[in-house]
Amino acid sequence: MGSGSGAMTASSTVDGVVRRTAARTPERVALRFADRTWTYAELDRGVSRVAAWLLGLGLARGDRVAAYGRNSDAYLLAFLGCARAGVVHVPVNDGLSGAELSYLLAQSGSIVVLTDPKLAGRVEDVRADIPAREVLALRGAPESVLEVARDPDATEDVLTDVADTDLVQLLYTSGTTSRPKGAMMSHRALVHEYMSCLHALDITESDHVLHALPLYHSAQMHVFLMPALAAGAVNDIAEAPDPGDLLRRIERDGITSFFAAPTVWVALTNHPDFAERDLSGLQRAYYGAAIMPVPVLSRIRRRYPRLGFYNCFGQSEIGPLAAVLRPEEHVEGRMDSCGRPVLFVEARLVDADGADAADGEPGEIVYRSPQLCDGYWDKPEETVAAFRDGWFRSGDVARRDSAGYLTIVDRVKDVINTGGVLVASREVEDALYLHPAVAEVAVISVPDDKWGEAVTAVAVLKGEATEEELIAFARGRLAGFKVPKRVLLVDELPRNGSGKLLKRLLRERFTRP
Repeated sequence: MGSGSGAMTASSTVDGVVRRTAARTPERVALRFADRTWTYAELDRGVSRVAAWLLGLGLARGDRVAAYGRNSDAYLLAFLGCARAGVVHVPVNDGLSGAELSYLLAQSGSIVVLTDPKLAGRVEDVRADIPAREVLALRGAPESVLEVARDPDATEDVLTDVADTDLVQLLYTSGTTSRPKGAMMSHRALVHEYMSCLHALDITESDHVLHALPLYHSAQMHVFLMPALAAGAVNDIAEAPDPGDLLRRIERDGITSFFAAPTVWVALTNHPDFAERDLSGLQRAYYGAAIMPVPVLSRIRRRYPRLGFYNCFGQSEIGPLAAVLRPEEHVEGRMDSCGRPVLFVEARLVDADGADAADGEPGEIVYRSPQLCDGYWDKPEETVAAFRDGWFRSGDVARRDSAGYLTIVDRVKDVINTGGVLVASREVEDALYLHPAVAEVAVISVPDDKWGEAVTAVAVLKGEATEEELIAFARGRLAGFKVPKRVLLVDELPRNGSGKLLKRLLRERFTRP
């Protein structure tokens, strides 16, 4: 049988996205990484070769294969090869090591680990504690995903019958507040999510997209790279989001579309090259994965007023895109909104008892959607707790206006209860970002004998300022109960590879024993 899975069914699978584009525009450039270029036809053949190779290792349908590497063409080929072979891809944060790495590899039950040679030693360090029977290379070795995909003599015959209800990925949550959980994503869920992305984000075959955030994270892979491949766009992959390199690439390569987490946008605007580079070819700028400080967004828009901004909001369990604020919706009074639900997502706001929250009142977002995960891998209690009457509980607190626009107040765990009054950390952060010396800031709760929880800011400076000056600055812009009791100055804020600030680590660091 020729390349392509699901040929005996009517299912629409993740790898089928690339197969269809290859049939439509075979010679168009699909992917560029380092000095390598792949047309859509070459990429599709490479996927089939990798799938056949994986099945040749003795893997069976539903087996888990972990991918532990940095961004590369090989990383994408591994994901699509797993999809075509009918095995479950497990993306692993390339920054993990030791017990954290061991946990994900063991909890997922991954029997093969695909890794970059530079990271292989970390896997060997935990080899005794994980079920993997083989550790193989993504790239940089004679036998690797990359070399198999490039080998014209490698078989492309893949005899599988993958259904769209089959699992294709265990998408681990970022673990900002607790140990990561593996969201079980089916082909059906992700293909629906790709269609939502194409509809909401204006992705077309004329795009030239730069992908710089980690591909192990759901946003870069499933909101941008896979939908762009479905559309037939040209895709450049950067190994890491270095601000100077990104600014150079956007100018030099004529990049038209780029996504970054707010922390990366902050780093770009703080970089000395930001004022020198010509980024006028950029047409669409996407942000998400965390809350974007409004002052930072305003700074970029002042320099590039024609640049269209899209706020992309969601979470791993829904693929991850759930809502979008489009460029024409970035208007005064709505700049901090995350928009309205996308094509295949239905959202409600509910109070603690599950009743619908009134417009303007805060409530937890709950979702119903074909994009949703099937639950958490090997965690039945957490799965039951996450779903209520068929609706998924997001953990995000928002307000909805009369037009249906959502504005995130905070994560449930990040709302600060100070003296019996609730304070959203985002509001305090936005006020401090207005100070010219503040490069980055995160606001957390710290236990306090008087207030129960004290509003506490942790800031990285790019200029001169004292704690007292920053508190006074906030006092001039916030109600008294929202003003930070402390402003702690640090060299950097902890975050994961996707750019999310890890407030849990800050709370642990600054909570007195």
